[in-house]
Amino acid sequence: MTLLNNNQQEVRHIISMLLENESGALSRVVNLFSARGYNIESLSVAPTDDASVSRLTLVTIANQSVIEQIVKQLNKLIDVIKLVDLTEGAHIERELMLLKIKAHSETSRAELYRLNDMFRGRLLDVTDTSYTIEMTGACSKLDGFLNAVASLGVIEIVRSGSIGLVRGPKGLTL
Repeated sequence: MTLLNNNQQEVRHIISMLLENESGALSRVVNLFSARGYNIESLSVAPTDDASVSRLTLVTIANQSVIEQIVKQLNKLIDVIKLVDLTEGAHIERELMLLKIKAHSETSRAELYRLNDMFRGRLLDVTDTSYTIEMTGACSKLDGFLNAVASLGVIEIVRSGSIGLVRGPKGLTL
């Protein structure tokens, strides 16, 4: 978190929205952020059970007044059906990471296997020189695993970005 002059903290926000599944809808959302100088940390879009609607989840870091502006401006976009800032209440957040790590010696293989088990990862591929691991969880868990295996030598990383749902019986639905 960054502390600003006016005592407003910049906080990570997860905004989830239902969006018309039409060409240009995603670009209008991204252009809104770009035109106003807001940064998108991650973005995930996928179809829902209704073929005419997509679910978009984006993560941004901003203070409360900027988030209020973002939400108001997103609600004005014709393609946005409904949105919620998940970080305003209890929510479940997950991210997927695929990671390829060097594994040359028996010692590094044993350490990698132990860490993978501790963080509840899933081994997808094993070669003479590398392990490929799939891991899901909160960003902090994935970051923790990356820190733990950094000394072994990371070959490649791909992360999906955060997705999330509000806890409890309510949901972001039409």
